[in-house]
Amino acid sequence: MIVCGMDEAGRGPLAGPVFAAAVILNPKKPINGLRDSKKLSQKRLLLLCDEIKDKALDFSFSSASASEIDNINILNASLLAMTRAFNGLTVRPQKIFVDGLHCPDIPGVILEAVVRGDSLILEISAASIIAKVERDKYMCELDKKYPQYNLGKHKGYPTKEHVQLLEEHGVINIYRKSFRPVRDLIQKKDT
Repeated sequence: MIVCGMDEAGRGPLAGPVFAAAVILNPKKPINGLRDSKKLSQKRLLLLCDEIKDKALDFSFSSASASEIDNINILNASLLAMTRAFNGLTVRPQKIFVDGLHCPDIPGVILEAVVRGDSLILEISAASIIAKVERDKYMCELDKKYPQYNLGKHKGYPTKEHVQLLEEHGVINIYRKSFRPVRDLIQKKDT
């Protein structure tokens, strides 16, 4: 049976898209050290991401934008990004393990949501690593366009420094306007 793992990265930030990845590992090419991306150093993340891309039977990643997140909410945007990642695969799996409580609507495939799957299922761990690395890369690109927000450092997450920079420089199109404190800043400006 061909098994795929799916995970997302970037549900909590105030800025940028949510990314998702789908990975089908090659049982003949094992990868040591796969685990939840949040438990890996930046150096290890990058090394594992390259190794996954090199050894996997197939992988794909995609995203849903900040405006899509605002329009359909973060859960549905995460599921949309997962569906897009699945659609990017050239190898079709028979089963997909998804990290968390919810699965995207993908017909013709067995789907199973696994809580803490990124720590339990290697395919999900691999997907979590690719999703995180690709999202971080994207946020570093945004940092070059909008250096005043220091996105390369906090990757859009609501750190104290980020919130201060947001208050100082204002809300631009990369922000999730339905998320607090972005929404509060917009409302304060409008009054």
